[in-house]
Order: sequence, then structure tokens, then C-alpha cells
Amino acid sequence: MNERQRNEIARITARAWSRVTLGLLSGLTLIAGAAMAAPAVPPHTMTKHAVAKHSAAKAAALPGFTGETSLVWAGHPDSAKFVARIQGRIERARLMIARMTAARAPRTLNNTLAPYDEAMNQLDIAGSEAQLLENAADEQPLRNVGETMGQVVSTYATDISLDRKVYDALKVLDISKADDETKFYVTRELRDFKLGGVDKDDSTRARLKALSDELVKIGQDFNRNIREDVRTIKADTADLAGLPPDFIANHKVGADGKITLDINYPDYIPVMTFCKNDDVRKRLYFEYNNRAFPKNMDVLKRMITVRNEIANLVGYKTWADYTTATKMTGNPKVVRDFIDHIVAVSNVSQERDYKTLLARKQKDFPDATSINAWESGYWQELVRRSEYNFDSQSLRPYLPFDAVERGVLDVTSKMFGLTFRPVPDAPVWDPSVQCFEILEKGKLTGRFYLDMHPRPNKFNHAAHFPIRTGIKGVQLPEAALICNLPGGKSGDPGLCNMSDATTFFHEFGHLIHNMSASQHRWSGVAGVRTERDFVEAPSQMLEEWMRDPKTLQTFAKHYQTGESIPTELVMKMRRADEFAKGLGVRRQMVYADLSLSIYDKDPAQVDIDGITRDLVKRYQPFAFVEGTHFPCSFGHLDGYSAVYYTYMWSLVIAKDMFSAFNQDNLLDPVIAQRYRAAVLAPGGSKPAAKLVEDFLGRPFGFEAYQRWLDRVN
Repeated sequence: MNERQRNEIARITARAWSRVTLGLLSGLTLIAGAAMAAPAVPPHTMTKHAVAKHSAAKAAALPGFTGETSLVWAGHPDSAKFVARIQGRIERARLMIARMTAARAPRTLNNTLAPYDEAMNQLDIAGSEAQLLENAADEQPLRNVGETMGQVVSTYATDISLDRKVYDALKVLDISKADDETKFYVTRELRDFKLGGVDKDDSTRARLKALSDELVKIGQDFNRNIREDVRTIKADTADLAGLPPDFIANHKVGADGKITLDINYPDYIPVMTFCKNDDVRKRLYFEYNNRAFPKNMDVLKRMITVRNEIANLVGYKTWADYTTATKMTGNPKVVRDFIDHIVAVSNVSQERDYKTLLARKQKDFPDATSINAWESGYWQELVRRSEYNFDSQSLRPYLPFDAVERGVLDVTSKMFGLTFRPVPDAPVWDPSVQCFEILEKGKLTGRFYLDMHPRPNKFNHAAHFPIRTGIKGVQLPEAALICNLPGGKSGDPGLCNMSDATTFFHEFGHLIHNMSASQHRWSGVAGVRTERDFVEAPSQMLEEWMRDPKTLQTFAKHYQTGESIPTELVMKMRRADEFAKGLGVRRQMVYADLSLSIYDKDPAQVDIDGITRDLVKRYQPFAFVEGTHFPCSFGHLDGYSAVYYTYMWSLVIAKDMFSAFNQDNLLDPVIAQRYRAAVLAPGGSKPAAKLVEDFLGRPFGFEAYQRWLDRVN
């Protein structure tokens, strides 16, 4: 998702958490057998791309799970088998922890770290399956099973994080002669154990365990309420003037003579961008920004209170102090200074953008004195048409969903020397889900799933879900993209907006990051295990390829004529896309400051609606829309908690890393593979700042971001 669209829609993204801090599992993974032999396939050579849809009931085992039955989610679900498998994983983890703590001196990597790492891997396996079931299963009973088993997994993870025997075993482990990755891993684990409160007295540890278990349930409540509250409005056909013909064709008139619009992306984005009817936009905006209200207001307050008590018990003044201790920033003051700096440097850009918007509105409404929040996207689109001679709808015929999907795979394949091979008979959780294997120089190196279109009760944002962390010589990495993009219906080409296509590229960037970091000895440093305020940088950088004419012309073909997207049209888009980035940056600062401000003080001082209203007033020219309660659906307040600033922090890094690429040939595999080796492949084996420095040859800086922000076309 590009920056401009992200200003309006806060989405949940990469699941890259700390390993075991207060029992909150991260990067939840699955285990598999050894890599299967694969025939040699030339890099970036695609077989048939449109994979036939098939019933998951045909398969008895997950790919790579030799002899192990899977829950068949479609057709004949078997929750009893699923529960038994999760319980088996937990028992395996218990066995490994028992083996670790019972080992006699001297403590070695083999008798201490190896069983610990395997226990963590098994819990990641179980937690990942539960998370995926909870968010992607069609039936409520199955989602409930996923949610319940997720709680069970997290409860045992909490037990481990507070177990003095486990901590003491790692603490006395001699790593003086170990390799750098192992030293980094053990040092980080010991830090996280202390952050979890393992060194506290018995009563404090008991309280921390209770709070951690409660926090897991609170987070599940918070996200379930968002997922299930898919609100709708009704409109007459005449009220949809301005929307694309294919959009209107896909929205049939109901028995009441009305058309139903919902708040999921395929409806919300086009309506807010193209619909001429102000009332329709306002009503849909209101529903979108009231998802999960009022349910989540109390849930959010409980979340804030519990997190604050956890932080206090382990010696931190606030949750913001606690959670930033493990980030690149290190403390809330650095975050606050960063937000203030971004606000200051974006002031001129935002004022210029707003004046331009208002002037355009006054051409149609001479008495207008302001722009409302629900009007912003609409008037931005009209400015792009009038000032930049660019109509966003002109891109859509060149971006049918199948072509975008093919483009994502072909472009990343060429850049990184990978081959993506469809697996037509893989068991999947819905007939619409596609499975692909990744090959590198003919060798199978990973597997992923694409679940790309809306379904009732499915996770309703766009995100990368790690499924399994790869371990060298032990297990292949797996992951899934769960998105809500156009298409998926018979006869619907799924014409995408540029923001839809960019969302796909962004989320696939997370997937490639996860897959690339799979050649490590320890699961604890593999995958996307790096600091949270870095994880968005690789994906944000990959968005740049969607602005490059040469890249787009490799796949963006008119769905009726087959004509490649014209260079002139792409350049118009690039010039137009520079408009309103100041407004977008400021919206991000509302999110970032809200995230920080509800967690950097005593919960008794937190007025959620009041803080939101004040931040909108301070940072944006659009008036706060009374009666809306956006924080209730701001899923990042759970997952990212106080550190939503990471999106902008990561963007600064992304702009700097992108400056190292050949701007005349972004598909140059030499630079791309050097970047993959330096930044992606190390995973969590080094500090993020060191990864970037290894690639750039210097510490990252602010200059490239400043040039981007100041640029005017």
C-alpha cells in the first residue's frame, strides 16, 4: 500500500515480534520436513500462472508435512485433529525445555541452546497455525478454535519467559567461542527474559503471568471486533456517479432498490476517491471510522491499563518506555523528537497541498472555506486530473488482478534470482487460495500462499502472515499473504487501482524478507526477527518499483487490447503522485503520536477520543469528524502498541536504501541480490542499523527522505 493510501487506511502488516517477551509469541511459524527434490527451473521462468481452484478436502497433508494430517478447512473441517496437533507441539516444547533444564554441566550449545531453540520453534508452529485459522477460516467455530488454541500456546510461552531455570541455563552458557549469530541470539534472549520479569520475586512473576495471559485475550477481542464489524450503507444507483463502470456493474441493485456498499477496501477506496456524491462518501467514511465502536473502547482501555502495569512491574515508568527499549530508537524521547522533526519538516508541504485542494474545491463551490476529511481523497483526485492531467482510473485497465499478481512474481523473481512454481494440488484453507513453491538455482527453498480477495469474516486488511521460519537443513520457510483486493468473482477482471497494486508489492516485500532469511542455524535469528521499527523499510522500498515505467511495462497490459502501459501515462502518475504527500505525512503523524500518547503516561490520564481530536487539530488542516472513533479500529494499537512511528522511521531508511539502486534499471539483479544478501538474508542475526550500513557502506541518513518530501513536480 503506498504512502498516500496509507494515510487514510491504517492496516496491520508484518507480524515481526520479539521471540518470547511476556509470552507474546512473534513471527509465528510452522515446521516441515526436509526440502523435497525439485527439478531445475530457469530463474524467473513462470509456469501457468492462473492456478485452478480446488477443494482443500482433496489433500490429507500440508506440503512438506510428510505423514502428518492437516486440518481440512474447506469441506470437512476436523477441529479435533487440529487441537490434537497443537497440543502435540506444546508437549514437544515441554520435552525440549525439560531436556534443557536437566542437562548437566558443562552447558553447551547442543545441550542447552539447541533444545531451547527447538522449543521456541515448536511454539511458533502451534501459534502460527492457530493465528492463521483464527483469521482466515470461514466458519465461526473454527475461528473460535484457532483463538482458543492461540491462548493455550501463549500461556505456555509465558510460563517459559518467567521460568528461572530456563533463564539460568542460558545465562551460564559459555558463548565466548561461538559465532557472531549465536552470541547475538543468546544476548538478545537474556535481555528479553529480563524484560519479561524473570528476575523478579515469585509474587511478581505470578502477577506478570496473569497479566500476560489477560493481554493475549484482550488483543484477540480487539482484533475480532474489528474483523467482524463489516459495516454497510445503502445508496441509489444515481448516487454512484463518478465510480468506474466495472465497480457499478459488480454492485447489483437489491430487492429494496438500493445498492449496498461496505467498508472493506474494494468498496471503500473507490468510493472515497471517485464518488461525486458527498453524502455517500461522508456516510461510508463515518461507518469506516466507527468500526468496532463502542465495543473496542473498553477493550482498548483495558489493553492500555494492563500494559502499563506490566511495564511498572518490570521497572519501567510506562509501556512506551518498556517497548521502545528493544527498538532502534531505544526510548520514547527519541520517538517524540522524531515525530516533532517530521511535523516540522512537513509543514510547508502540507500547507501547499491544502491550499491547492481548497482552490480546486472553490472552482465548483465558490463559497467553500474548508475541506472535510471525507472529501480529501476525492478532491485530491480532481487536482491530479486538473493540475497534472492524470486520471487515476486511466491506470486501472492496465492493472487487472491476474496481471498484477504475475507482475509481483515476475519482477521479484528477476531481481532476486528466484523461481515461483504453482502447486495445483496443495491443501489450502479456501478454494480461492493459491500455493507456490520458491526455487533458487533449481532447489526448493520455500513455499507461500496467496489469499487475496474478500470473504465474509476473513481478516479484512492486507498483511503478511509468516507461517514457518526456515532453518538451514531442517525446515523450509512458509508464509501467506492475506489481502482484500479486487477480483475473485467470475467474469470480474479485478481492475486494480495503483494503491491496490502497490499493496500487493508491499506485502510481498515482507514475504521475500521472511523467505530470504531462512539459511540460519537457529530459528531465533531466522525470518523477520529484526527490530520492529525496521521491518517496514524493505517493503516500503519495494513500492518504488511500482512507479518505474520499465518495471510496469513488463506486466501492466490493457486487459482488453493487451497494450503495454504507456510511459507517458506512468510519468503523469509519478508527477501527480507527488501531490498531497505533505498531507499524507501529517496523517501518519496523527497515527504515530496517538500510538505513543496513549502508552506514555498513566492510563488514568488517557482520554482516547480527546487525544485523537487534539492530534487531528494540531497536525491536520481537516477538522476532526465528531462522532467518529477511529482508535477502536486502529489494529496497530494492539500489534504495534506505542511504536506506530515505525512506518515513517522505516520510510526514512527505505528512501536512503533506494538511493543505492540504479534508477535507470531498477531490475538490475546485481544490486538487488547484493541488497538481499546484506539486508534481507541476515534476518534477525544483526542489529538493523548494521544491516543497512552493510548495504550502504555508511549509517543511514535523512537526506534522501528530505529530498523526496521537498520535491515538487
